[in-house]
Amino acid sequence: MVSATKHSTPIERIEDWKAWRVILKQAGVRDVRIHDARHTAATFLIEQDVNIRVVQQVLGHTRVTTTERYTHVSTPLMRDAGERLASALWG
Repeated sequence: MVSATKHSTPIERIEDWKAWRVILKQAGVRDVRIHDARHTAATFLIEQDVNIRVVQQVLGHTRVTTTERYTHVSTPLMRDAGERLASALWG
């Protein structure tokens, strides 16, 4: 997706950044890059058991390997994996 003005011209990069910073301030969260929000969205989707191929489509990646680099394994997912492994090994 490309952001555009009401006149269908591209938004200048600095204007896009200014709007993003306003959104962050209104939300009461720390400054992060817009790109960081893509990583967060990918991780949240994976945590909700959304299939990696669907996440790939949401992010617009051509290759699933790119999407895999965007997702980060959270502590609850790691804990769940450990519990499943323990259950498989020791019942």
